Order: sequence, then C-alpha cells, then structure tokens
Amino acid sequence: MADSISVVQVGLGALGRLLAKHLVERPNIRVVGAVDTDPALVGRDLGEVAGLARKLGVEICDDVSVVCANGRVSVAVQTTTSDLAAVKPQIEALISYGMNIVSSCEELSYPRQTAPAASEEIDRLAREAGVSVLATGVNPGFLMDLLPIVLTAICAEVRKITVLRYQDARPRRLPFQRKIGAGLTLEEFAEKKAGGTLRHVGLTESMHMIAGRLGWSLDRTEDIIEPVVAQRHLSSDSLTVEPGRASGVYQRGIGYVNGEEKIRLEFRACLGEEDVQDTVIIDGEPPLTFTNPGGVNGDIATCAILTNAVRSVLAAPPGLRTMADIAPPSWFSG
Repeated sequence: MADSISVVQVGLGALGRLLAKHLVERPNIRVVGAVDTDPALVGRDLGEVAGLARKLGVEICDDVSVVCANGRVSVAVQTTTSDLAAVKPQIEALISYGMNIVSSCEELSYPRQTAPAASEEIDRLAREAGVSVLATGVNPGFLMDLLPIVLTAICAEVRKITVLRYQDARPRRLPFQRKIGAGLTLEEFAEKKAGGTLRHVGLTESMHMIAGRLGWSLDRTEDIIEPVVAQRHLSSDSLTVEPGRASGVYQRGIGYVNGEEKIRLEFRACLGEEDVQDTVIIDGEPPLTFTNPGGVNGDIATCAILTNAVRSVLAAPPGLRTMADIAPPSWFSG
C-alpha cells in the first residue's frame, strides 16, 4: 500500500497518548485529526499532548465532524473504553462518516455471543456504509486468542488449550495498575469486583473466539477473579503496596464443552510478579507448548497491534470483523 493512510485518533487518554507516537512514526500513516471530549485537551496540539518532541499541526477537537470537514478520513483508531454499550454510539457515528475503524474496546473483540443485538446492528451499519470495524489489542486480540488459534494449524487434533499470561505490573502505566486493583485493601478489592469495575476485560471474548474458530460449542464459561495478596512491601514509579493489600489480580477464564474443560485462560498481573511469561499449551496431536520467557510488554504491544491493524482493516470485507477472520496484521516497513 504505497499511498499514505489518513487516520484520525479518537480518545487521548493514557493509551491514546502512547499510541500517537506509534502512529506518527509510520511512514505509511498520516494522522490528520484527533478527537477527545476532555475540555483540558481541546484546542491543544496532538504532539504536545502526547509528549512528543515536536508539534504535529493536528489540533485536538471534541467532534469528529470537524475532522471530516477537511476531507475523507480512511481509518479511525479509537481508544476510549472497554465497554461495548458505552462505545457503540461512537462506533456508529464513525461509521456514518464512512470511516473504517480499529478499536481497542475489549468487549468488541468477539461480541456475537456476549452482545448479539449490538453486534448485528454494528455489522449491518458497517456493511451498508462499505467499511470494516475491528477491535483488537495484545489481549484480547492476540496473545490469548489469535496466537493459540494459529498454533493449532500444525495439530491433527486438539483436545484442550491453556494460555498463561503472567505480568509484573510495575513497568505498566498507572491506569493499568489501578485497573488490576494494585494497592487496594482486600475489602476494597471485593467491593470493586462486586461492582464489575475490577477485572481484566476480554477473557470471555477470547474464549468464544478460540471456540468459534475451532468449531467448539461452549456449554458455559466461567470468569473467576481473585486478588493477589502482597507478602512484602512493593512499589512502582506510581504507587506503593503494603503487605496484606492487593498487589494485582489473578483471573481465570474457563470454557466447557459437554461439561469438559476445553479452554483455560489464566491472567495474573500484579506488582512484583516473579513468574513473568506468556505461554500457550496445546493438548493435541502433536502436543505443543510455546513460551515467551519474560512476557510481552503490554503497552508497547497494544500500540503496535493497533497501528499494524490499520492496513488490515482497510483490506478487510465490510462489516464487523474479528482477528480470526481477517488477514493477520503485521509490521510493515513502508
């Protein structure tokens, strides 16, 4: 794809600011607009807000129609929220402007089982507009779903898939550390868990993506959330955790077929995690274990895959897409 791709960023929170650097460094991508509803950001230059060494000449506005008034935008890269119900009106507005969409919304990564009505509506609107909508990230979007799916290509039979993602959260950005409950008392952790605000979003979507691709019909899924309790004083650049408080989260997603456990996804992220790894274990013929010792830096990987998916979403057929049904994104030097 020799011509540059015009891109607008929608959402300039912590992830969006990190993402800006990745987008502007790609020679085949031209960032032509940036949108955020925070009054403190509107009117400022994207390069300044993202902490880049130079201004980009891209002024942040609070309405995507302002960006579109200057000409057609090929792709909107959206990094606003994990919640599909909250992001759906924004997705629909972007579709109405004829934009293909790459989103970081975890609940949009494989929503046909979890949110069938919303999925059908987004798919219909995208098809009518002739654009594609894709949600992706490092997880969900790759490490705990697409990667194990692809690894089964060399298997004559698959009986069970297990994925382990264990992370030391100390190098991660503060919103991620807060998202996993680091520093909370166990009572505060339990309250946030009960309120649905403390969990890694996407394990259920990843299980359905794997099952859908492998032809398994899941009877039920479980999403089990527990705190990792600090045994010693822990700290990062942003916060400290005293012994007895939560240093992070240990979450397991389990999918069953005919009452048998077929998929197990273990996500453990905490300050001071010592067994850092990303591992896929396939019980099959032949059996296969893939491990990346030391794991993958989630912030860098998320920004990279969102950037790399820009080309893929342009090449995908119109409609609501998933990482399991498009040409896999890759880094591109052009």
